[in-house]
Amino acid sequence: MNPRPLLHLEGAGVFLLSIVAYQWNHGNWSLFVVLFLVPDVSMVGYFFNARKGALVYNAVHTYIGPLFLGTYGIATDRRTALLLALVWVAHIGMDRALGFGLKYPTEFKDTHLSPRRHGYFPK
Repeated sequence: MNPRPLLHLEGAGVFLLSIVAYQWNHGNWSLFVVLFLVPDVSMVGYFFNARKGALVYNAVHTYIGPLFLGTYGIATDRRTALLLALVWVAHIGMDRALGFGLKYPTEFKDTHLSPRRHGYFPK
């Protein structure tokens, strides 16, 4: 079975769950809209080369950063940190749902969700 559709569905689930959590925590929707695309600033690394671009992009587009930020927000009762983490997670989830995955250092469009990396070749 090709795992690509499951990865897209997983991203959509993360996106929807983070939006529900944002609402549940009384997040400001204007702020959500303003901050939603901020993680894509990480594409600036591609101005140098694909290797640096992938490194910077992947560092910002994994769940590790928002996991630590959200944990910090909960542990220290800093609601703003939690809300920022939820916006960040929503962005990553939407990217995954739309097929924008983590990048390989070869080129921008070569991702862990690329169709060519998920080709199905029966025996």
